Amino acid sequence: RVNQNGIFLLGPTLMEYGTAEQKERFIPAMASGDEIWAQGWSEPNAGSDMAAIRCRADRDGDEFVINGQKIWSTRAVYADWVFGLFRTDPDSTRHHGLSKILVPLNSEGVTVRPIPQLNGLPGFAEIFFDDVRVPAFNLLGGENEGWRIAMATAGFERGLMLRSPARFQQASKRLVQLYREHGSDVIDPSIESAVVRCYMDAEAYALSTYQTASKLCSGGSIGAEASCNKIFWSEMDLLIHETAMNLLGARAEIEPQTAAEFAELGTWLDGFMFAQSGPIYAGTNEIQRNIIAERVLGMPRK
Repeated sequence: RVNQNGIFLLGPTLMEYGTAEQKERFIPAMASGDEIWAQGWSEPNAGSDMAAIRCRADRDGDEFVINGQKIWSTRAVYADWVFGLFRTDPDSTRHHGLSKILVPLNSEGVTVRPIPQLNGLPGFAEIFFDDVRVPAFNLLGGENEGWRIAMATAGFERGLMLRSPARFQQASKRLVQLYREHGSDVIDPSIESAVVRCYMDAEAYALSTYQTASKLCSGGSIGAEASCNKIFWSEMDLLIHETAMNLLGARAEIEPQTAAEFAELGTWLDGFMFAQSGPIYAGTNEIQRNIIAERVLGMPRK
C-alpha cells in the first residue's frame, strides 16, 4: 500500500495523458516500488474547494519555478516524488490556469513537515516549496490543462482504485466472526441487522468494482458517478467498525498491549480511528453529494 498513490492514482493518469518518454521514465520505477509517490493537491485554503489552489509554478524557459505550500499530502514523509496541481497562469481564477506537475521531493527548496494522525503515525505531511526548479518535462498533459487531468485522477481514486473490494470483504468476514463470539453479550437487536448489512454491502461493493473495471476494459470511462462509489465505501467502512466497537463494548476503546488483548480486540480500534477519515479524504462526502446532485441528477446549483 505504500505506493498506492503512484500505482492506483498517478499510474492510470500517466497511461492516459503522459508522453511515451514520461511513461518510460516513471511507470517502471513506480511499479517496482523504487520510487514512492505522494499526492499534493490540498492547500491551507484549498481543501474540498480544490479550485482555490494558489501554489504557483511560473515558467522560466525549460523549467517551472514553484513557490507555495501543500498540506495533507498523503505519504509525503516516505515519498520520493509528489504529483501536484499548481497555478501556472498567475492571472487565472478557479479551475482555469492550473497544471499537473511531477516534483522530486529531494529538490533544493523542498521542505516536508510530518503531520501525525490520530494513532501518532505520520501518514500526512505539509510540503513547502521555495523557488523549487522542476524541468518542463515533468508537466503532465498540457500547460493550464491540470483541472481536467486532475479530475481523471479523482475518478480513478473515487471510482475504482483507492479501496479494493477485498479490504471490506475481509473486514466484514471478521465482523461476522466477532458477532458469533460476542453477539449473545449484546442486547440491542439492531446489531445483527448491522452485521448482515455490512456483509451484503461489502459484496455489493465488490460487484460494483468489477462492473467498473469491465466498463473500462470495454473502452468506457469513469465519470461523475464515481462520487456515489466514494460515499458508499467510506460510509460502509464506518459502519463496519462502529458495529465492531458496539459488539466489543467498553473494552473496544482499549489499545491492545498483550497477546491476549490482541487476540480478543484485534485491530478494530485502529480501523475505527482510520475510518473516521474516509468521508473526508478523496473529496469530502458533502462535496460528493453536491457533485451527484449537479452532474448525475442534473439538479440546479441553487
